[in-house]
Amino acid sequence: MIGLDTNVLVRYIMQDDARQSAPATRLVESLSAEVRGFVTLVSVVELSWVLSSAYDLERAEVTTVIERLLRTKELAVEGAQVVWKALRLLQSAKMEFADCLIACSAAAAGCEKMLTFDRAAAKSGAMTLIV
Repeated sequence: MIGLDTNVLVRYIMQDDARQSAPATRLVESLSAEVRGFVTLVSVVELSWVLSSAYDLERAEVTTVIERLLRTKELAVEGAQVVWKALRLLQSAKMEFADCLIACSAAAAGCEKMLTFDRAAAKSGAMTLIV
């Protein structure tokens, strides 16, 4: 398995830098079921943030990108089941993807609730507001 940093994923997905996109594409397209790419949870969160903030991708577009990562057999996404749950929560909640992933990770770890000062996250019901 080969770890893929967020910047490799961004260059491959966005194809916006000729110098870096070409080697990123060669690398990602060389992966196979035998030699898979590994994407950490941190990279998934960073990817979501970079695509939405630096590239102005809409929420649905970012969701599609993450879903494709999860469905690609040549990639192993850390905590894939938790990421899927976070994407489902993202569809119904007015939270950022990172907050959805935080809430779902806490639930997967057995936490009975996730406490926050973030009012928007608490309104979703996935987190509990500290008052």
